[in-house]
Amino acid sequence: MRRVLWPLATIALLIGGGLWIAGSGAQDTGDRCHDPLGCVVLPAGAPLPLGVIQSLSGKVAVLGTEQVRGLELALASRNGRLLGHPVELVVEDTGCRPEGGANAALRIVSDSQVVAIFGTTCSGDAAAAAQVMTEAGLSMISGNNSAPYLTAIGGERAPKWQPGYFRTAPNEEHSGPAAARYAYVSLNVRKAALIHDGDIYTRGLAEGFRREFERLGGTVVLFTAVDKGDADMRPVLEAVAAAKADLLFFPLFQPEGNKVLLAARGMLPLAGVRLMSDGSLIEQSFIDAVGESARGMYFVGPTPPTPNAALAALTENYLAKYGEMPPTTYFANAYDAAGILFAAITRAAKADGQGNTVIGRQALRDALAATRDYPGVTERLTCDRFGDCAKPRFNVLRLDEPRAGVNGLLANVVSTYAPEDDHAR
Repeated sequence: MRRVLWPLATIALLIGGGLWIAGSGAQDTGDRCHDPLGCVVLPAGAPLPLGVIQSLSGKVAVLGTEQVRGLELALASRNGRLLGHPVELVVEDTGCRPEGGANAALRIVSDSQVVAIFGTTCSGDAAAAAQVMTEAGLSMISGNNSAPYLTAIGGERAPKWQPGYFRTAPNEEHSGPAAARYAYVSLNVRKAALIHDGDIYTRGLAEGFRREFERLGGTVVLFTAVDKGDADMRPVLEAVAAAKADLLFFPLFQPEGNKVLLAARGMLPLAGVRLMSDGSLIEQSFIDAVGESARGMYFVGPTPPTPNAALAALTENYLAKYGEMPPTTYFANAYDAAGILFAAITRAAKADGQGNTVIGRQALRDALAATRDYPGVTERLTCDRFGDCAKPRFNVLRLDEPRAGVNGLLANVVSTYAPEDDHAR
């Protein structure tokens, strides 16, 4: 795998000075290209480079690795080739940090031959990377991002939306409301405390919960944040206890989510407070780390794909290739994201009569946006004008038996919410 490395000083200059302009990543192709964003020209037999921006270090590395594997399986189904070209992955690690997303994207777009970007893992990385990507005239698709701020909120363009950005993970605009509805209607909760960590993903979920909970008649008695890396969660939990909350919703990643749970279980004033998190903690590694402390905890997360033959075969391929089962179902979203990207590249590409493959950057964006009824392994996917390609549908889960692991948790669905149905079941 080829890496293009830029000195950090140069990257900082590019970010601070705003030196990237639309189409700056496009190759000068003269009369062969009439695309407003420029073209990539690949000589016969030359590699077709794809940028890969994922979180491959730190606590979220398991999810980033899963995304790369979904891409690799999609490539393997095409014998590693596209349009007759061997596909070359240009891989960059973000560490699940916004600045990591920006730096990785800058390194990727510095190579004018990179056709598109597959990523990112974390939504905060995506916001930074997508800005660099769009200014360079590229396209990017993710199988894992889900923060509402990246695409649409309430049917309107979201603050961090960028042209050329697409995703196959469902927009979690409705995840917070799904949790809020279950808390208010099924658990009879009237006072809730919310903790996020300040990034666009966790804050977005907390805000979605607050809007729906208050609309239903509930009261948010505390809306606050912890910092990534915080070790002592007692001060914030003492505030939860003082606010007399009936439920604590904390859509946090590991290790902060683990620390909140473990500290809460050790505080007598919180003994009767129900605990709820989101899909970031629906992982075997979380259950292994906290054990019995998670018993009775609630989680809200995307409804897994309906079992089907294609998904079963893909899961078997994953196990055979990597020697372990996928940690979540997002490997299938990654596989579908790669498939949509490959199909769009194929539709956008032209032959120039000299044996070269010419791929227009705007043509590729248009081909991605035109995706309709794509036969994915997760579902049939259609991309809307904001880049969302999956239908949102969310489950509320309860962990009744930690020893049953993440599979036991996923099987214990207590409620399902689909926005198009406008009701929870």
